[in-house]
Amino acid sequence: DNVSAWKKERLKVRETVQQLLGAIPARPKHLQVKTLSREEKNGYILERFMIDNQVDGWIPGYLAIPSGVKGKVPVVLGMHGHGSTKENIFGSDPATHQNVMALLVSNGYAVIAIDSYFNGERKGTGPAGTMEMQSRADQELSQFKINLWFGRSLWGMQLRDEQIALDYLATRPEIDTDRIGVEGMSMGSTRAWWLAAIDERVKAVVGVACFTRYKELIEQRELRAHGIYYFVPGMLNHFDTEAVMGLIAPRPFLVLTGDKDKGWPVSGMRVLEKKLGEVYSLYNEKDRFRSIIYPNTGHVFTDEMKIEMLPWFAGDAIIELRDG
Repeated sequence: DNVSAWKKERLKVRETVQQLLGAIPARPKHLQVKTLSREEKNGYILERFMIDNQVDGWIPGYLAIPSGVKGKVPVVLGMHGHGSTKENIFGSDPATHQNVMALLVSNGYAVIAIDSYFNGERKGTGPAGTMEMQSRADQELSQFKINLWFGRSLWGMQLRDEQIALDYLATRPEIDTDRIGVEGMSMGSTRAWWLAAIDERVKAVVGVACFTRYKELIEQRELRAHGIYYFVPGMLNHFDTEAVMGLIAPRPFLVLTGDKDKGWPVSGMRVLEKKLGEVYSLYNEKDRFRSIIYPNTGHVFTDEMKIEMLPWFAGDAIIELRDG
């Protein structure tokens, strides 16, 4: 039947996706973690940590765990955008609209976030060190270049760090690692769906913006809307982004996008909606994929979107997959 044919094809697609990311080094078998601080806050415990990725540096991160919860708690990995940091996820920057930590913690979720390459505390830690401290773009470009020399993509290395964050969660007795959700905006949204595609530990995905199909991006002449980090060599010789996103099925996948955001043309989003709807229908799980395109809306993560996000990690979204 069709679902059997897709499941066979899915194995090939997954293998190709992994190969396209390049010669990504194996993740550390034994994590070296430094816990820098642990503070009691109002309703949660906040930890600052660093993890050695054992290739090119330490990964700085935050973990918030709700206070007074008995048993293991579900967790959401938050991923920041291209111009932001883990601080944005945790609300330390009052100007941000990516702050989801307070909302998620108050609903019983732990929240983890790391700084991706060339962002936050990792500025000035690229190949040129502090000479690139003032310019994220310079560090991003030099990290892209050096990874090419080693036959790997910067994007693959960014995803590797997020997988190391998931490995870290597995060492924490408070965390229910059968109930891991991921969310992100912009570059974080793209990381969210790529991570879920290559890592089955992710049980539910919410992406805000960056619901992009590359063919339509080229047609609309909007390649400039994305940083160099984003480009995976050889991708379009095989398939477009519906192949990557299709690997998430039948796990819950919600995308929330403004129609005035040029980095993801509406024409491409309509193609993705159709193709992903077909993949989810193969599993008789059409309701587990949803795309909402907000009219007259730009590059934002609104309160309305956050309210839409919340149930995606709750109830049957994560728990049913664990029990079933």
